[in-house]
Amino acid sequence: MYQRILVPVDDSTAALHALKEACQLAKQLDAAILAVHVVDVAQFDWGAPTFNDAAALRKAVEATGVKVLEKSQAELEAAGVRYDSLIMESAGDKIADLLIEQAEAENCDLIVMGTHGFSGLMHLLMGSVAEGVVRKSDVPVLLVRRKDD
Repeated sequence: MYQRILVPVDDSTAALHALKEACQLAKQLDAAILAVHVVDVAQFDWGAPTFNDAAALRKAVEATGVKVLEKSQAELEAAGVRYDSLIMESAGDKIADLLIEQAEAENCDLIVMGTHGFSGLMHLLMGSVAEGVVRKSDVPVLLVRRKDD
């Protein structure tokens, strides 16, 4: 069945629920998990003369990404599943496209991701990475949404 599961992680409860669900699947199927965190570095290449320390801000965001992955790794280790982790950089690319490309490059056969389930104005303002992945992925996608998200 599924052998390699890609799980995008961030610091949200939706991502944590998805990671836990992926861990349960991985244990039952003896599959490995690839935890991926995407850092969007395009937002730090402003070049505005009033903002002198874009490089320091970028390093701080990347350090936060490392902490997100460390937290995810602790969850994966506690679950006792095989895993790899990866920080990806986006230079303004659509994150959904990057995740799909990474899933294909890593031979993942399932993507498990959290969703907040925004609708209406919030969906219009926030967009949805999960929706983009579902629409474009050739790899099956499992969306995890909890009522408390």
